Amino acid sequence: MGEDVVAEAIDLVKVYGEGDRAVRAVDGISARFTRGSFTAIMGPSGSGKSTLMHCLAGLDRVTSGRVLLGGVDLAGMDDRTLTRTRRDRIGFVFQAFNLLPTLTARQNITLPAELAGRRVGREQLDSVVAPLGLGDRLEHRPSELSGGQQQRVAIARALITQPDVVFADEPTGALDSHTGEQILALLRQCVDELGQTVIMVTHDAHAASYAHREVHLSDGRTVPVTDIGTSGRPERSGAPT
Repeated sequence: MGEDVVAEAIDLVKVYGEGDRAVRAVDGISARFTRGSFTAIMGPSGSGKSTLMHCLAGLDRVTSGRVLLGGVDLAGMDDRTLTRTRRDRIGFVFQAFNLLPTLTARQNITLPAELAGRRVGREQLDSVVAPLGLGDRLEHRPSELSGGQQQRVAIARALITQPDVVFADEPTGALDSHTGEQILALLRQCVDELGQTVIMVTHDAHAASYAHREVHLSDGRTVPVTDIGTSGRPERSGAPT
């Protein structure tokens, strides 16, 4: 039985602008991401890591190549179908949390499911909330929560629809180091205990150490770890296959 691939980029190209001002933010990347894996996408500013994630998540349309989610090509979808697919099959954890300030933690968590017309039962909510330690914070609004608690709510919101894959955009960037460690451990726990697939963009090598593997980018292309001076770190392939 082959690997259970939940997301895949095939010869992916994303160009911004035209003519002399055209920028190839992603330049022919192929990579696949399997169920129950934790992948860190790394690279310097401008390397294309955020663009790659946005293309994989269906937030940006690709210029050429393909993005497959659960074997289905996102490029062939109209805007309405793509929006529904993102809502139902993708979770997103933002660096800035992006919680609605007037809603309680419970309401923020269940919002994606409710927008999809689904009722979240107590057992389903508990299965997400309990591992994240939010049981006694559900009736608090974001202003009444610490940064780490807000990020936990954001993670719970991303998980509540049981998506195929969770994308995390610099999820610890707005947190202190101690809280950041907790969040990274929780993301790894979601992978190891809940079988979730997580793709995380980060510039931080320590944060990436929580992942199973790394994809390193430079100028919109994948590069081997050994080409970018990672002395003392295990040798790994630049792009998972």
